[in-house]
Amino acid sequence: MRDILPEDAARIALIEDAFRDVLIRYSYEEIRLPIVEPKNLFDRGLGESTDAVAKEMYSFLDRDNSELALRPEGTASCARAIINHSMAHEDKPRLWYAGPMFRHERPQAGRHRQFQQVGAEAFGYSGPAIDFELVHVVTEVFERLGLLDSVTLLINNIGDAAARSQFRDALVEYLNPFSDDLDTDSKQRLISNPLRILDSKNETTRCILKEAPRLKDFVSEDSTKRFETVLEMLDAAQISHEIADQLVRGFDYYTDTVFEWVTDRIGAQDAICAGGRYDGLIELLGGRPTSGIGFAAGIDRIALLHSATQEELEYRSTDVYLIALGEEQRSYLSEIANRIRQGTNLRVREHTEPGRMGAKMRWADKSGAIWAVIAGESEESERNVSIKWLRSDREQMRVPLCGMLEVLEAA
Repeated sequence: MRDILPEDAARIALIEDAFRDVLIRYSYEEIRLPIVEPKNLFDRGLGESTDAVAKEMYSFLDRDNSELALRPEGTASCARAIINHSMAHEDKPRLWYAGPMFRHERPQAGRHRQFQQVGAEAFGYSGPAIDFELVHVVTEVFERLGLLDSVTLLINNIGDAAARSQFRDALVEYLNPFSDDLDTDSKQRLISNPLRILDSKNETTRCILKEAPRLKDFVSEDSTKRFETVLEMLDAAQISHEIADQLVRGFDYYTDTVFEWVTDRIGAQDAICAGGRYDGLIELLGGRPTSGIGFAAGIDRIALLHSATQEELEYRSTDVYLIALGEEQRSYLSEIANRIRQGTNLRVREHTEPGRMGAKMRWADKSGAIWAVIAGESEESERNVSIKWLRSDREQMRVPLCGMLEVLEAA
């Protein structure tokens, strides 16, 4: 876990704002979910054999000995909220959320034990149009951030639970004779979660998988037709994509359409956003049968990609630095500050410490501000201000207080 310092926080806020703005325009509503949930929510929802639950979840006993966990993802929490508040009985909620998630992973570039996500979930929609819509949402965000040329959309159809169960049995039967040659993680997954072996990056394991049974051969005709409709919609919208037969996603709740955006620009952690359908999750958690689909975006990884591919982010905390020549002008300085804050979106900082003018100007320059607005005895008596440009050669000028905003906004 790490501190996110102001300049990095500014980039993360830029990315979160892009997701927020696009999702709101698509009529998704914000939900704020608890960071701590009952542990069995994730045991049931994600699957006890998944890495997020079996290896990575932060769980602990409360004072009453109930088992709690820091949330490792947001979909199960969102589904739990849908059930608790009967939100899907009379409506088809479309929700989005943002915040920290927690997994006990090995920290490296793009992977932290506390990481930021933005997610969106839609409940009660069974047709393929919603699959397309969520992919379109993320595509629009990446286009807005200038990242579309740096990512690849992978998409697959994993069918329903019955199809995956049949495929699982066939995959295990095929892999058992090769068990000694599999990498360590895949050997463990052969017993606990065989489908995750398809995600292996180990070259030997990938070689063995080349002749393995294919999941698409087990998927029903209805599911295949539905997926073909999603692909047709992507083609019509000219959204570039690749069908990835080995894409299965890591949680047990996924069904039918799954998707993932990857990049080769940030090292080993190449997945930056992923999601898919989970039509059985609400029922699994005790609710009425309700279809669902969603995505989660890894904001930390997207920030790494944005930093690697875009122009340096222009960052400053202050636009206008206010300086009083004497302590007697402190009240007048506060009046100036209030006028700027109430009349513009400029960021204003008042110099609050005593000292010589030279030292105050050095602080103004160090702040990164565009202007220093200075008020002395004559400025106060004449109801005007002196404006000094800190990032250009323009000459200092004195303007009436009533005309100050016009000068700052024109610049």
